[in-house]
Amino acid sequence: MSLFRDDGIVLRTQKLGEADRIITLLTRRNGRVRAVARGVRRTKSKFGARLEPFSHVDVQFFARGGELIGRGLPLCTQGETIAPYGGAIVTDYERYTAGTAMLETAERFTDHEGEPAVQQYLLLVGALRTLAAGEHDPRLVLDAFLLRSLAVNGYAPSFDDCARCGMPGPNRFFSVGAGGVVCGDCRVPGSVVPSREALELLGALLGGDWETADACAPRHCREGSGLVAAYLQWHLERGLRSLRFVER
Repeated sequence: MSLFRDDGIVLRTQKLGEADRIITLLTRRNGRVRAVARGVRRTKSKFGARLEPFSHVDVQFFARGGELIGRGLPLCTQGETIAPYGGAIVTDYERYTAGTAMLETAERFTDHEGEPAVQQYLLLVGALRTLAAGEHDPRLVLDAFLLRSLAVNGYAPSFDDCARCGMPGPNRFFSVGAGGVVCGDCRVPGSVVPSREALELLGALLGGDWETADACAPRHCREGSGLVAAYLQWHLERGLRSLRFVER
């Protein structure tokens, strides 16, 4: 029997029995972890309120053997709130749908339990903090998170230089299969020609240039969101269920 302690973001919960839940978290040191939290669905349980989606928590796990991820699910025996991001997110539809898509994305990019994913964890914490603060349009925060998630997992798109030959930009054509913008010589069937403003927006979101992103016109934001969704779906091999509810 071993005790483990880590901090993480609650990605989702599932009912188990009459009063328990299976909690899925993205943790700092152990990556994605599923654990059983007993009695948290009882109305008098204060512990359960801390283990809701979007919550940033410090959690203690109780597991059999010397490893957290073993044959059975560990028990989540204690949890302390670090930041209750859910309070500001669930009361606003745009923030909630954007946040739900972030949680699903983080889970999809960490499909092996127990494998550390520090960059993805830190990216999710920062995105939820920004989303809860309401400093930027939720859709822009979501697109920035999706692009950076792709980047930290090895799928960084190019929005200026040609993704195939490296020809300096700006380049006109965009191909999800080629890895972003391509020049005329590298253009492949199915390439599209997005507006320069939309490509500049996506480059700004990927690079953290919020001054440029916040000044972008709504029509270019919608165009950029469509490119991000298509690029993400290509690399995940199937779309996000929660992305369909995000107002574009």
